[in-house]
Amino acid sequence: MDYTLISTIYSIEPIMVCITQFSPKKVVLLREEDAPQAKLKVEQIISETVGNFIDIETKITSLYDVVRIAKDTVDVIENEKANNRKLFVNISGGRKPQALGALFGCYARHGDIERIVYVTEEDSQTIDLPILNFGLSPTKRMVLEELTKDGKSVKNLAIRIGISRGMTYNHIRELREMGFISPDQLEITTAGKLAII
Repeated sequence: MDYTLISTIYSIEPIMVCITQFSPKKVVLLREEDAPQAKLKVEQIISETVGNFIDIETKITSLYDVVRIAKDTVDVIENEKANNRKLFVNISGGRKPQALGALFGCYARHGDIERIVYVTEEDSQTIDLPILNFGLSPTKRMVLEELTKDGKSVKNLAIRIGISRGMTYNHIRELREMGFISPDQLEITTAGKLAII
């Protein structure tokens, strides 16, 4: 089976360490549209260095919108899985929100990821990060998805989901404890948006 490396980008070293270690057939670089010249230069060097034998692709995403970054990462994951590729993800480069967005995208598709790594700056050591998930049951997921739509009364939520109001209140309480619903309003949080990608 072929491997794809999905990577945030800043400097060349972490990406080259991952290419050497994982021997991917494809590398997908996550970067923002108006990237600094230094980042574009790294992308160019990677293409010129390994582009003859590794497919290099760029996925344009946000720099600070973690939900968009996570969604873009999920798009890449789903596309690569559809092509029967195993996936490794490197979150060593870029701004922290970009790396975290990529990490959250991995959590949203945790079953499709082989490894998530961080490469240290000091000695280029690869550190494996845990592949976590958001721990949502199908019903809790439906509650969050319905909260993104119009009509946020518990009664309407219960009807649309097909459970009792009492069960709906229990799910809402638990989702609030998990940080997926606002403590003050019946409104999905950023964490909740990430959990239902």
